[in-house]
Amino acid sequence: MVFRHCFLASGLIAFLAFGCSDGANSSAENTTQVVQESNVTQLFIEAKATQKAEDFFHQGNNLLDRQNYEDAIKAYDQAIAIKVENPEAWINRGIALTSLQRYQDALGSYNRAIAIKPDKYEAWYNRGIALTSLQRYQDALVSYNKAIAIKPDKYEALINRGIALTKLHRYQDALVSYNKAIAIKQDLHQAYYNKACSYALQSNLELAIENLNKAIKLVPDKYKKLAKTDPDFSKIRSEKQFQKLLQ
Repeated sequence: MVFRHCFLASGLIAFLAFGCSDGANSSAENTTQVVQESNVTQLFIEAKATQKAEDFFHQGNNLLDRQNYEDAIKAYDQAIAIKVENPEAWINRGIALTSLQRYQDALGSYNRAIAIKPDKYEAWYNRGIALTSLQRYQDALVSYNKAIAIKPDKYEALINRGIALTKLHRYQDALVSYNKAIAIKQDLHQAYYNKACSYALQSNLELAIENLNKAIKLVPDKYKKLAKTDPDFSKIRSEKQFQKLLQ
């Protein structure tokens, strides 16, 4: 089977725009001015901290894009130390941890992002990936369902949901999930390949070959090579029709 991989979250931190004007001469007005100046100073301090947090966040994103995961985590940690309520930094920290196969630590990051912003579908989606990697398929299914409920057209979540369902031997439900993904994006080769896997696991040679053929037409070299060794096809691998398709 093939997964749809992690989603790189991005986010913009809003900046405050403010200014001050000359105050009047009365004592009451001067007192008000002092308070206002104090507030403005605090706003400047907060804006400077926000800018620094954003700089670390973007630094982490650049490192993540370059697959420098350890340093990316350090950059996200610095961003979070300044602004802990930053769901995007927690999500991307989780992605870096997932890339290092530190799945349990990644779950902690995704859970923090969800605690801050429960409707952040990227957190639920990537949480599902970490749980799938830990073979916690039922829990992964819950996370994918959450992501899909928030963003119904997230076809990557539908594909990975199908994989979790297949691992739970819920083949018909898995096929429904793959078909929903294909309804969103017609040329979704991963969905066709995974449908083929689900049919093969049920010893349905005809539909396995039909869907594998669709995947191969879209990405020939990848799926011919993958299907030759994928254990999901073990029940039909000796069939002449299957072998002919991979020639």
